[in-house]
Amino acid sequence: MTDRLVLVINCGSSSLKFALRSESEQKPLLSGLAERLGTADGVMNWKAGDLREQVAITDGKHSTAMACLLPLIERFAHRPLTAVGHRVVHGGEYFTGASLIDDEVITAIEDSAPLAPLHNPAQLTGISEARQVFTDIPHIAIFDTAFHQSMPPHAYRYALPEALYSQHGVRRYGFHGTSHRFVSTQASLLMGLEPGHGAWLTAHLGNGCSTCAVLDGKSLDTSMGMTPLEGLVMGTRSGDVDPNLHSHLARTLGWDLERIDNMLNRESGLLGLSGGLSNDMRTLVAARAEGHVGASLAVEVFCYRLARSLAGLAVALPRIDGVIFTGGIGENSPLVRELTVRHLALFGLAIDPAANATPPGNPARQIQAGNSPAILVIPTDEERQITEECLALLDLAATQPVEQEA
Repeated sequence: MTDRLVLVINCGSSSLKFALRSESEQKPLLSGLAERLGTADGVMNWKAGDLREQVAITDGKHSTAMACLLPLIERFAHRPLTAVGHRVVHGGEYFTGASLIDDEVITAIEDSAPLAPLHNPAQLTGISEARQVFTDIPHIAIFDTAFHQSMPPHAYRYALPEALYSQHGVRRYGFHGTSHRFVSTQASLLMGLEPGHGAWLTAHLGNGCSTCAVLDGKSLDTSMGMTPLEGLVMGTRSGDVDPNLHSHLARTLGWDLERIDNMLNRESGLLGLSGGLSNDMRTLVAARAEGHVGASLAVEVFCYRLARSLAGLAVALPRIDGVIFTGGIGENSPLVRELTVRHLALFGLAIDPAANATPPGNPARQIQAGNSPAILVIPTDEERQITEECLALLDLAATQPVEQEA
């Protein structure tokens, strides 16, 4: 079998992230980010091995960014692309896995747009532009929500009138599915289990954060809900708050829904708890060490709420084979791991301080002490997971019988 290539695209309203991935190599052959699209300051930064370059995109168009990408692919691919994989945030209840993009899939992504108004329309733009540039090869959609479609109704339903679910899709969907799937699979390999087996509590911690209960490769529950606002404390998102907060702020402060929504999504979380100091955990950990009260509170609340979420998700599993930390914070903050696990002593979890202090950038590793269940630090690689899912879908399609016309 040839070493197949997949171009992974993650399109936002003002950005376009890309990576050229080989089936056989751990690192991308080419990766980059076009940002500030929609403005005259649009720019694309890319790297391939030791090469680095910046390209101006003065008209700020996604189509121009995609056109700039084509010669880079021709330069570094050395062989034809096998597929283009598109990250799509919200697939609603339509998708349980990777899907070959056709008109029906486009319509379903459009139908899910009210659930992700900031993401799905931008990703549809990326799909449209990419299909015009990279023609005659399969384009495949990978959905953040698809992994969590294995959740049972008792995990995904809200205690709301049934019509809101049946007619309007109001339910818990979950996000970061690609990351949770990847690290739980890697955990089974690291611990010598059958691929995809094990009962894991996973914590994806970055500017956005979520936890997940994974049993034998299937999501049974997760912390994010209908939108990415539900659940953990995050960089600027509040996570769980009293649902009546909206009406309280409207009555007492006269805030409208737009003001409240902006506060909960962009002014809260670590940023809000620290008194506006920062949404970056690295800054907060450093300030905490210097005695900054707001930074210390932000770190403590973040870790406690994380531990509480992991403990709550444990009820979805028959046992706990291990806890997995991933994402920028999960992989790089020994303090966050230490403080979080302290709250989980009831489960017999304990950290080995020396293993936990291993510098960032190390491969997947175990950091538990003694007889503790496994505590793992596993770097996530969502682009690799997208690549693997794209190729698995194509392999499956190749084995399907071709329908013959009568």
